[in-house]
Amino acid sequence: MTGGRSRPSYQLAIEALVSTAAAPERNGSLLPEHQLICSLCTTVKSVAEISALLSIPLGVARILVADLAESGLVAIHQPAPGGDSDGTPDVTLLERVLSGLRKL
Repeated sequence: MTGGRSRPSYQLAIEALVSTAAAPERNGSLLPEHQLICSLCTTVKSVAEISALLSIPLGVARILVADLAESGLVAIHQPAPGGDSDGTPDVTLLERVLSGLRKL
């Protein structure tokens, strides 16, 4: 699925949101896993959700999503770095991540 790569071309946070950016007719020549991700992301999903829904390791999901983003087939919405201006992490984000992990 990843062509032997063990790292994505750029770092994706597990909570990064992914949405389909291209028309479905462009998906015909893609790998089945890429097609599934494009289908899933017609509604916004996080990288962690994609991994769980497709039952693939998180690292593989990151690589596949990064490939699709480079091709312009999905849009990635990375979370803002850090948190509050005083350097503390955003509690709401941490609660959402914890809730998502519990659901896995």
